[in-house]
Amino acid sequence: MDMGWRSGQSSAALENRVHRLETRVAALTEALRVPAHGLEDLAMTEPESRQAAEARRQAYDLLPVADPPPAGPVGARAPDGAAGPARRGDDMAGAPVTLFACGDVMTGRGVDQILPHPGDPELREGYIGDARGYVRLAERASGPIPRPVSFSWPWGDALPVIAAMAPDVRVINLETSITRSGCFAPGKWVHYRMSPGNVACVAAAQPDVCALANNHVLDFGRAGLEETLQTLARAGLTGAGAGRDVTQARQPAAVPVPGGRVLVFSCADASSGIPPDWAATAVRPGVDLLPGLTGAAADALIGRAAAARQDGDLAIVSIHWGTNWGYAVGEDQVRFAHRLVDGGIALIHGHSSHHPRPAEVYRGRLILYGCGDCIDDYEGISGHAEYRDDLRLLYFASLAPGTGALEELRMVPMQARKMRLRHARTADSRWLAATMTRISRRFGSRIGLQPDGTIALRAADRAVPSADGT
Repeated sequence: MDMGWRSGQSSAALENRVHRLETRVAALTEALRVPAHGLEDLAMTEPESRQAAEARRQAYDLLPVADPPPAGPVGARAPDGAAGPARRGDDMAGAPVTLFACGDVMTGRGVDQILPHPGDPELREGYIGDARGYVRLAERASGPIPRPVSFSWPWGDALPVIAAMAPDVRVINLETSITRSGCFAPGKWVHYRMSPGNVACVAAAQPDVCALANNHVLDFGRAGLEETLQTLARAGLTGAGAGRDVTQARQPAAVPVPGGRVLVFSCADASSGIPPDWAATAVRPGVDLLPGLTGAAADALIGRAAAARQDGDLAIVSIHWGTNWGYAVGEDQVRFAHRLVDGGIALIHGHSSHHPRPAEVYRGRLILYGCGDCIDDYEGISGHAEYRDDLRLLYFASLAPGTGALEELRMVPMQARKMRLRHARTADSRWLAATMTRISRRFGSRIGLQPDGTIALRAADRAVPSADGT
């Protein structure tokens, strides 16, 4: 976490974040059945027991009381590139609010099987009946994966990058159920499930908000959703977009920041593949499923945000929408996003596609139409190679306090190898920058690869030159 060394952060915000971290430590320690003290006194004789103790120790070590100031580059790239330092200084007065966002975090299925406490590997897919088959596919593509890996393994190089960028708010789209349930949701081809014993993998990135309104959180029915909500709560993690009724599903997560809060609303559209009966109602658990990308739906969301906002607050919408493949953005999505911004929403965090989609700055506010995948077990699956879905982006948006106007968007290129995020090579970073430039040109976005290896977008009146000066 980024708390003690930020001298300008308000005491109330600091106390809140300390309390949440302490809750996570206590909950995860209990979940893993590790005493808060005396880890070194665990006497293990069998090899598997020693491995389990080490996995638990690593999980506990993932939750420090405070992160130190970043000592190295933002994203020490592969050997052929280097990255610059974090930009945040000591004086927080009037400083922008920095948000970390990423696309789909799918820590179930094959990823779950390499973690310390894998669940039942059974699948009911037409081509693979065992989740360990996805591990074999990844190993065939990239080489052996050690087992069990630490809880931080899937995040890999992303964790020091996030720590160096020191965001005020961290938001992920958690696209899996967390359950031991064996009740597969009917009518679905693919089901994602992570063992509750592996929730420390999600906690490794210390997300402030897990967006849950997506097409996999109910893959194991409403009992699976209930266990997911309970597991996150016990781990001190905050979910949004799903709940035991529609009121809870629509409740925003509130993250304290200097001068106010960031309110995160999580919702979804049926275009992402969510069955209609997954919608939460007054008497039924589920997700906040929009009735459509209509003006009325946007106005209802704007109204809820206006009712929840206090002075100094920023509201963002994390929305699961659209198909898995393709760079096109539907006119209904554009109209919906613009209407939200017109109604006071500071940022749109879109996801569902397996690769990044365009980024737009509309009336000074950032719209990410699709953030692509972040963590998953898709490595080695053939098809759609032209989209390079092995390449990922970590998004860091700096917003003006009080207004939410975009000051800068930095995107850090990553690549998934051995079910782990690694720094992308220079050639791959250039490909991503060129692709984002090309697909975002429709929206007037100026995007450039920077000397530090990040990809930058700024507001239209502050155009970003590429590293080569164009």
